[in-house]
Amino acid sequence: MATAYERYNLHTTPEKFFIEACDEGADAVLAIDRVSNEMTLTGKKDVPPSAVTRPICGIMGTIRLVAGMYLIVITRKRNVGSLMGHAVWKAVDFDVISYKKTVLHLSEIQSQENKTFLSMLNNVLTTDGFYFCTDFDLTHTLQRLANTSPDFQEMSLLERADQRFVWNGNLLRELAAQPELHKFALPVVHGFIVMKPCRINGKIFEWILISRRSCFRAGVRYYVRGIDSEGHAANFVETEQLVLYEGAKASFVQTRGSMPFYWSQRPNLKYKPKPIISKTNHMDGFQRHFDSQLLIYGKQTILNLVNQKGSEKPLEQAFAKMVSGMNNGMLNYIAFDFHKECSHMRWDRLQILVDAVAETQDEYSYFMVNSEDKTVAQQRGVFRSNCMDCLDRTNVIQSLLARRSLQSQLQRMGVLNVGQRIEEQAEFEKIYKNAWADNANACAVQYAGTGALKTDFTRTGKRTRWGLLMDGWNSMIRYYKNNFSDGFRQDSIDLFLGNFAVDESDGPTPLRVQKDWKFLTLPIIMLVAFSMCIVCLLMAGDTWTETLAYVMFWGAASAITATIILFNGQDFVDSPKLVHKEKMD
Repeated sequence: MATAYERYNLHTTPEKFFIEACDEGADAVLAIDRVSNEMTLTGKKDVPPSAVTRPICGIMGTIRLVAGMYLIVITRKRNVGSLMGHAVWKAVDFDVISYKKTVLHLSEIQSQENKTFLSMLNNVLTTDGFYFCTDFDLTHTLQRLANTSPDFQEMSLLERADQRFVWNGNLLRELAAQPELHKFALPVVHGFIVMKPCRINGKIFEWILISRRSCFRAGVRYYVRGIDSEGHAANFVETEQLVLYEGAKASFVQTRGSMPFYWSQRPNLKYKPKPIISKTNHMDGFQRHFDSQLLIYGKQTILNLVNQKGSEKPLEQAFAKMVSGMNNGMLNYIAFDFHKECSHMRWDRLQILVDAVAETQDEYSYFMVNSEDKTVAQQRGVFRSNCMDCLDRTNVIQSLLARRSLQSQLQRMGVLNVGQRIEEQAEFEKIYKNAWADNANACAVQYAGTGALKTDFTRTGKRTRWGLLMDGWNSMIRYYKNNFSDGFRQDSIDLFLGNFAVDESDGPTPLRVQKDWKFLTLPIIMLVAFSMCIVCLLMAGDTWTETLAYVMFWGAASAITATIILFNGQDFVDSPKLVHKEKMD
């Protein structure tokens, strides 16, 4: 199988970057001209002795900003574990290096914009969860890899990767255009990977959880909902659970993704903005989404976990109606009102859903290869779970379905004895629950900006008062971030993934959009009025009627201003600047 280089040195001169492959027997050097931006393959003899040298862990790619081209490299990595003998790494630190030696050619405004774009790149790069492997394809499931042709095996990691999950695909475009440079290109996935050696009945096996976050229609919680015209769903994540034992391998795949039609839920200062279903033809995008899903995964059982009352009800009804309209026997739709069923801490009622889909899960099965490398089972369908964010409720259900699959796999491999249950294996159960809770947190931080809710149930199997308090704290942080910092986060993702490209011309960028007068004036008026109200209460007038009049006047002024601000909520939140509104909706 084609591999990428594992170890590198970066040699820097005023004219060029030389990235040297340091693997045993390698002589290849990637030379990047800092003036013409040209990339060429050369040898170690061409690296000048005067170059400043430092080790790096890999190349993320290149990107154009206002000041010109930048090289993004991985400077620190951490070993996550070994997947069938292949080292899996987490990219921990990065460096963004300018081709240009100075930014003196920029005006003051351009220099400021360039700094903003650099901070956007760093915003994405410092979001936890970038993983890579130099000699194994992390973007595909075990089943997809097992069903490939010999030609596929000969392709470079970059060519054969599932483009849905290559987060640096846009950054690697220059390298991708030159096949001779592909061994320098590391496809990087974003999501979560945990690998744990486990023991049950004295038998040691490897348990692995991989969540791959799609880079199509990627973004943050309230600014990216539903689907785009290509049928790509927001917050789409493919989660694969693997078991490896004495040469045998098993894999169970599930997906999650936003309800796949055109709807939005833009922040407007309210705690829970009302979702809006677009008045447009949904069926084209809906059909594209499921045509693609059926092709990749086979049969689909949709588990819609949203509330069946209040503002979420119309979304559930629309989803059910569209599935019915497709009239496809390979699609199965189940609505389960998670919050209603589990109200008053009755979390044991989740078993109702698990039992309801048990027969379907047995029919879908899982992928399994025995110790002789013979395929003994194929997964013929997936559960596609969603709630509003496809985070908290979704993760709880996915962990329960994955456990049921694991029970069957471990029995078949001979790890569990007949009649034994995973739930009774205290040591493994703790590893399992914590890993799924960590998966929930990783997905939540990447989409909503905070850790997941309801992880106390995932970790312990029961809902706790402390868990409710932590959910309240995380909900407060989510509210702040969703309203006052997510526009910047959305812009950062769009820049990183190439949904927005910085123009080569010296023209103004969308960053120069000014807020209108309301943005500053009204909050100041509200603050002054509220302060005066407090002052009047503390410094009483000559009579109580005079004090009451002042308090009522300033109280009314602050209340009216607050009402105007809430009414115009969308003008006061941090909105994305780089991508047009039509594209975001």
